[in-house]
Amino acid sequence: MSDLYTYAPGQIVLYGTAACGDCRRARQVLNDNKINYLDIDIDQDNMAAEFVIKHNRGYRSAPTIVFPDGSTLTEPDRATLTEKIQTYKTTA
Repeated sequence: MSDLYTYAPGQIVLYGTAACGDCRRARQVLNDNKINYLDIDIDQDNMAAEFVIKHNRGYRSAPTIVFPDGSTLTEPDRATLTEKIQTYKTTA
């Protein structure tokens, strides 16, 4: 899939895990704002895990969220993600 492992995806990509509380919160924010996104489980996808580790300088930080404009957020709090989504919605 061309939207994976890149800083130029066609839509938002959330790299996370099922057990991660920050990931659940990020999914909830995206869902509450009716944002379409790819949800990639780095526990199940080794290439995605490697992408996250490389992006986060050796750390397996989740969630790592990549936006179509090439920007990223790593482990964002609710307010930061909500602000980014509002900006994204006005430019998308």
